Amino acid sequence: MRLKQFTIVPAFLLLLSCNPSKQISTPVSRNSLETILKEFHDPHGKQVLVVAHRGDWRNAPENSLQAIQNAIDMGVDIMEIDIQKTKDGHLVLMHDQTLERTTNGKGKVADHTLAQLKKLYLKGGHGVVTEHRVPTLEEAMLLMKGKVMVNLDKGYDYFKEAHAVLEATGTLRQTILKSGHPYAKIAQENGDVLRQVPFMPVVWLEKKETRQIMADYQRELNPPAFEIVFKTDTSAVLKEFNAIKKAGARVWVNTLWPSLNARHHDDLAVEGKQADQSWGWVLDRGSNIIQTDRPKELLEYLRKRGLHQ
Repeated sequence: MRLKQFTIVPAFLLLLSCNPSKQISTPVSRNSLETILKEFHDPHGKQVLVVAHRGDWRNAPENSLQAIQNAIDMGVDIMEIDIQKTKDGHLVLMHDQTLERTTNGKGKVADHTLAQLKKLYLKGGHGVVTEHRVPTLEEAMLLMKGKVMVNLDKGYDYFKEAHAVLEATGTLRQTILKSGHPYAKIAQENGDVLRQVPFMPVVWLEKKETRQIMADYQRELNPPAFEIVFKTDTSAVLKEFNAIKKAGARVWVNTLWPSLNARHHDDLAVEGKQADQSWGWVLDRGSNIIQTDRPKELLEYLRKRGLHQ
């Protein structure tokens, strides 16, 4: 009778195989904050920066601490989050002014105190209530401190309050504030804050006043980036992406949904399997910051093209 041969496996390997949470995994490569900041302020930087829209909201509730952590772990460079103000003056992460879509609560954020909001639970992208709670801006900034840049959307109405939180948490230099208003209005209303934190104008290419708005910002503020929105890909301003970079700014394009990018959007890349017609198209036009709802897939695409670490 022939005896079977057995391999002796060390006990600790057996334990690891039985306990997936203890298995050794290779960490995802991600840029350090210093690398991200250097790239952001270099219009001709070699890397394309990836912005996670509301964090990794496909796998955790949007604007939740878990969605933020997931995106950090993926290796994104910039986290886009939204803020609203509570009845008692606290800033919390919330896209909508009302609670119904993203929480199990009802009514307006502004009609609730922070203590009341902290009793609510966030809903996931599928609309089901989860165990996640509504985070404050302070909690979110402390989580992201020293790790990624932050795009503070819907923050213009709370410019000074947000600035106070950023200053208290030591996160001023890693946070991007933005607005679609002309420079003169921004300078009049928030001029004292404007130069203390990176500021990014948002411009719509089809509007007649866009060129003048951009020229005013470049002359008075020299912003590190412009967020560009366009509905058609025949806009003459598309030809000026490289001119924007030569003037000292990066070009930020949103590939979130069709109306923001002349239909060169995330779903075309992922579900339509036409990444070259989506992300590749905006890259070929000169964009070097992309905000996406598909951060994992975009990072993989960029890395294959040698455009992200």
